Amino acid sequence: MSVLVLTLAVSAACCLGFGFVLQQNAAQQAPLSDFLSPRLLLDLMRVPRWLGGLALMIAGMVLGAVALGRGEISLVEPLLATNLLFALALSRRQTRQPLGRQGWVGLALLAGGVTAFIVAGEPRAGSAVTDPLRHWLIIGVMVGLALLLTTYAKRSRLSWGPVLLAVAAGLLYGVQDALTRVSGQRFSAGGWTELFTGWQPYALLVIGASGLVLVQSAFETAPLRMSLPALTATEPLAGIACGVGFLGDRLRTDTGALAWEAAALAAIVGGIVLLGLHPAMPCGAAVREPERDLQPH
Repeated sequence: MSVLVLTLAVSAACCLGFGFVLQQNAAQQAPLSDFLSPRLLLDLMRVPRWLGGLALMIAGMVLGAVALGRGEISLVEPLLATNLLFALALSRRQTRQPLGRQGWVGLALLAGGVTAFIVAGEPRAGSAVTDPLRHWLIIGVMVGLALLLTTYAKRSRLSWGPVLLAVAAGLLYGVQDALTRVSGQRFSAGGWTELFTGWQPYALLVIGASGLVLVQSAFETAPLRMSLPALTATEPLAGIACGVGFLGDRLRTDTGALAWEAAALAAIVGGIVLLGLHPAMPCGAAVREPERDLQPH
């Protein structure tokens, strides 16, 4: 594993984790009438804290894109999942909660799972799948699931809705990571002309904007501990599925390696859930008003 890829991915995770916390701090004050509406983003743009969180998230995505351009998506995605560690660190500073047994166990599971997956799977580059049907099939399944989850989220927006939206956003962000890598490859092969003659950069814009609306709607209607774990757990799983499915990433497939890879992914998800449910994570507003104007703060 390249030290540069490791540094880029962890730096991206740091920016993403801090950015998510700042965004949720602001989004929880948004009026519920903005739920799943692009108007939510327009309202949030008036809040300096949210803009700071957005800037950090964009910086994280740029660093992640560079990491994806230099390393396999099956290697970078688990490292990006450590953004929850940085989110917890900032949340602890805000809430002054001790880490405690739950925090240490979650940290060990997440860090150990990421390490075990990389060691056991030995992610490496292979030949990308050229069959467009396979590309569209995998992307279609991911996007279709995201749309289905969003539909159900509309019906239960103050109960399970935020979790469903976060999972949907995680699926879209996993696809976004895969398309980011493809776009980087096209740019390296033929410059701007090669990049913009393909459909990938345009799909990136649509998926990125849609994912942002889903995430902010989840942040708006529930505490960070409900939404961020689901988002953080889903994105690497979707990204790895795309990487192995059509980007040509290779993982070890002998029985022992597969068992360790499955156990490592389970540990990553378990660690994410424990850290996401930690008392240090912001609880959000106790009472939500159906209509309220955002004030900069």
